[in-house]
Amino acid sequence: MPTSSAAAVEFTPARPRATYLVKRLEQAVRSHLDEATMEIGLTTPQYAALSSLDSKPGLSSAELARLSFISAQAMNQMVGAMERKGLIRREAASHHRKQLRIFLTDHGRECLRQCDDRADELERRMFADLSEAEQVTLVSLLRRCSDSLTAGA
Repeated sequence: MPTSSAAAVEFTPARPRATYLVKRLEQAVRSHLDEATMEIGLTTPQYAALSSLDSKPGLSSAELARLSFISAQAMNQMVGAMERKGLIRREAASHHRKQLRIFLTDHGRECLRQCDDRADELERRMFADLSEAEQVTLVSLLRRCSDSLTAGA
């Protein structure tokens, strides 16, 4: 018999599952991000990829795919589209000439900044009814939940 307090929570229509609420929030955030990035001529996955490249310049397409939660094939197409838009540039790796490393261009950094501004506004709206302490707690709890499910993956 489970002894954790979380196992004692009874889920009813008035008290939906946390997994349902997380999915509902994810869909709302995605819808707003899709709209915001479209204004800049990007997709939400492209924004995520630019963010990853900003924090980890020189990723390979395969590494970027893993960080962006999309297939390697889809990432190859997306990298091509981002390169055509002038958002990124690819360079041969110094240790392995066939492997291409991906870097942001100045235009890519500017588009990322514009997306970040819109994401900041989205988060301000999302957190409007939460105190600063509640925001910190929520982010910490979400990170812990994510870490629990991805541990060892």
